[in-house]
Amino acid sequence: MGEGWGEGTQALSTPPQFSPIKGEDNACRFYSSRVTKLSCESVGNVEFGCWDLRMKVLGIDTSTSCGSVGLIDDESLIAEYLLNIPVTHSERLLGAIEFILREARCAVEDLDGWAISIGPGSFTGLRIGVSTVKGLAFATRKPVAGVPTLDALAHLISPTPYLICPILDARKGEVYAAFYRYEKGDYLEKISLYQAIRPEELVRKIDEKVIFIGDGVRTYGDYLQKTLPSLSTFPPSPLHVLYGSVVAKLGLEFLRKGESLDLAAFTPIYVRSSEAEIKWKENHPS
Repeated sequence: MGEGWGEGTQALSTPPQFSPIKGEDNACRFYSSRVTKLSCESVGNVEFGCWDLRMKVLGIDTSTSCGSVGLIDDESLIAEYLLNIPVTHSERLLGAIEFILREARCAVEDLDGWAISIGPGSFTGLRIGVSTVKGLAFATRKPVAGVPTLDALAHLISPTPYLICPILDARKGEVYAAFYRYEKGDYLEKISLYQAIRPEELVRKIDEKVIFIGDGVRTYGDYLQKTLPSLSTFPPSPLHVLYGSVVAKLGLEFLRKGESLDLAAFTPIYVRSSEAEIKWKENHPS
């Protein structure tokens, strides 16, 4: 990767802090009512068991115009809903969740947790998703994991020696972007800040092979290919949308480690100020 992130861009170095899951002393019993003891042996008076901590997690993405909901049972995909049409998330999200659970024959009580993409992305979409999952979490008393949108997109790319750069159309001539690299085989590491940055500035940071992924490719793909003809690579178009099942999978990993969001305090990753905040600051200079 070339020079560091330049001045004039807005950044967030880390996602919101996660808080340990609270409420049960017995971690196995908390994580799933379906915990199964596979084998057991006794040493003296101490019994050692091997436990199957299977978890059902429902993942939600509303950070882009293409909303998705995915249900997984541990590592297995159960159901996926994705609709890439110009219909607001407020009109379809609850219906999509109900549809997924009904068709999967999964009662909401059988879920072990929720996962939500927390941005950056569409301000309106993020607020709809976050408010919806907060309500569902309070109603079901299930934990919620927050998954940064760019992280989830980057995980759509299999291990590769190339740099990975998910980009989302941020409007106003900018993209939300970050750089990722696979380290030690299959460990994906974020190696930059989350940024709202102009494509012209973004390409100046790149001096090696890079894979671009995300809906920003639809808007700026031609420019990126023309500007970085020998360095830019683009996966097939179906990979430029985020899947709820990927959000669920990454969320499951957080929940397994006991990391959940504080529902009363967390907010999405916005990276830059909203239009309303910008106008308010313009009208109320300090």
